[in-house]
Amino acid sequence: MKHQGFGPVTAVANQKGGVGKTTTSINLAASLAALDQRVLLIDLDPQGNSTSGLGVDQKQVESGTYDVLMGEVLLADALITTDCDRLFLLPATMDLAGAEVELVNEQGREQRMQNAFAGFQGEPFDHVIIDCPPALSLLTVNALTASDFVMVTLQTEFYAMEGLTQLMDSIRRIRSGLNPDLNMEGILLTMVDRRNNLSVQVEQDVRAYFGSQVYENTIPRNVRLSEAPSFGVPVMYHDVKSKGAQAYLAVAQELMHRRSI
Repeated sequence: MKHQGFGPVTAVANQKGGVGKTTTSINLAASLAALDQRVLLIDLDPQGNSTSGLGVDQKQVESGTYDVLMGEVLLADALITTDCDRLFLLPATMDLAGAEVELVNEQGREQRMQNAFAGFQGEPFDHVIIDCPPALSLLTVNALTASDFVMVTLQTEFYAMEGLTQLMDSIRRIRSGLNPDLNMEGILLTMVDRRNNLSVQVEQDVRAYFGSQVYENTIPRNVRLSEAPSFGVPVMYHDVKSKGAQAYLAVAQELMHRRSI
């Protein structure tokens, strides 16, 4: 799927919360921007953590993802700049929490995000990153229907594999019904602690099962990564030398290498 004016669209997804999905969305987008890519981050999570994580107050946003999904505002008119060079944001507003209920009986409800990309008038983007809600919801289906790739974040913990089969089944269903061009970008292991035997074992198990689908680079547990959202900046703007910042830069480079950019 190619949207005019946009490079590859990547949905960052996992129906489990607390697995580094929003952290990855923010910091992968910022890292790609640091590599001279023009990037759009779409906050499709009603919690709005990608929005606040870039220093934007939801209450001050005039229009955002909700308005675009409802067809009330054009995508190009809802984008805002961020303090990060080459990184733009489609913010989540408080109204987004009600979008699923409002859309449930609407025809073509799964394609609202896809339709928003059509007819885009503006400077082209090299990458689009979509931060999905932590659920296999209508909003997540919208993201996957509009995307070229899906990246799954997976925390290296005891229940890491729980629910992953369900997510993979959902991806297959969307590929067969709504978006045949959806590709598995890969699985990104997050909150990795190689001092912890369980974390090491989970990583080994995931790599043994999924093979090359798993990113070579991983995201470590890192204090600077945890602190950055409270400052409203990606971790590289908080401490570029931190292990977290360097890890996401490496993941961004690996993504570009995988796609031969």
